[in-house]
Amino acid sequence: MLHYVSKLSVTLWQPLVWVASLLALGVLLLFARGERGRRWGRRLCAGALALLLALGWYPLPDALLRGLEDQYSAPTGDLSSYYGMVVLGGVFGRDDGRGHRQLALGPAAERVVEPVLVLRRNPQLRVLFTGGDGTLFGPVRRHEADIAREFFERMGAGMSQLAIETKSRNTYENAVLSRAVPGIDANKPWLLVTSAAHMPRALATFRKAGWNVTPYPVDYETVANESWLGYGLYDGISAWQMALREYLGIAFYRLTVRL
Repeated sequence: MLHYVSKLSVTLWQPLVWVASLLALGVLLLFARGERGRRWGRRLCAGALALLLALGWYPLPDALLRGLEDQYSAPTGDLSSYYGMVVLGGVFGRDDGRGHRQLALGPAAERVVEPVLVLRRNPQLRVLFTGGDGTLFGPVRRHEADIAREFFERMGAGMSQLAIETKSRNTYENAVLSRAVPGIDANKPWLLVTSAAHMPRALATFRKAGWNVTPYPVDYETVANESWLGYGLYDGISAWQMALREYLGIAFYRLTVRL
């Protein structure tokens, strides 16, 4: 139940949903009988436009994301003391069923690309990929962990190195269900691989679930020396969505005692 509540609440907190809601209410009020209602309709439409334009100012959400991304850094040098890497899902696009046989990597592709590079330098490490299908509606789709298995096989990782968990739908379930994967010992030292902005929530959740994990953040979204004059609707709205998802996710996980 909490999974559905969290997914729906994140949808409601998307910035474009705010813009669309203000605009829809404003348009409805434009057809009101009284002048007062129409006046409020014009105000809401103007507010929707102002909010949309304001969302394009990128530096503010960039600063919020930077506050998450800069909390941890990946270990460097010798990794021989670690047992393996736990890689969180949210990486792959879905198979469109048209038989192209190409694995579609999403915007967080570094979550699987970086472990391949680490494995080549540290072949003793194991990899546990955790991720099922977290969608709420629509047909049942191929589990992301199954796609990850194919990806790592194509990249040359041996099956003895790879374990997958296919049922988790969110970060909390990643941490809890992965403990039950055969041959996985959460007490051994693992590297936790996920997007840098997601790392604070993921790390706290995994440690709460009893994992011995060290952060290995990847997929940095912020850039060095961002100008406070930066503007772009696409970049701004995308940054706001990522920042709100993580900060609200942290608040929700604290409220439900998951971290």
